[in-house]
Amino acid sequence: MSEILLGSSTKYSKQQVVDAVKLLTDVCHSASERGGWWHDINTGEPLERNKLEMLMLIVSEVSEACEGVRKGVNDDHLTNYLMEDVEIADALIRCFDYIGGHGLKSGEAFAEKLLYNAHREDHKIENRIKEGGKKY
Repeated sequence: MSEILLGSSTKYSKQQVVDAVKLLTDVCHSASERGGWWHDINTGEPLERNKLEMLMLIVSEVSEACEGVRKGVNDDHLTNYLMEDVEIADALIRCFDYIGGHGLKSGEAFAEKLLYNAHREDHKIENRIKEGGKKY
């Protein structure tokens, strides 16, 4: 796990990236558990959350972020932040909760995907500016 990922001014090891995702997963999933989203609030019995429903809730947060961009307004609740910022934060919270609740290895996959993308020909500037190059 000695591969290096480059930030704007810092080098990170693959393990540092994995650990960062694990930290955020723990924070978000633990908060969700404490909030009663993973247990029946009346009986305390564990719930089997519907993966498709949870994924669509992530999609809805991204959709709300798009609305924030379209409207260019601040959030209704955290008024010192753009709606876009808050809705992206909501999407991240839901993603990390999903990862934790379903025991996924997304931290490892995230670091591997960053490393993979760093070496992709279609992600290199010289290839993106070519006719027919990847624009989005």
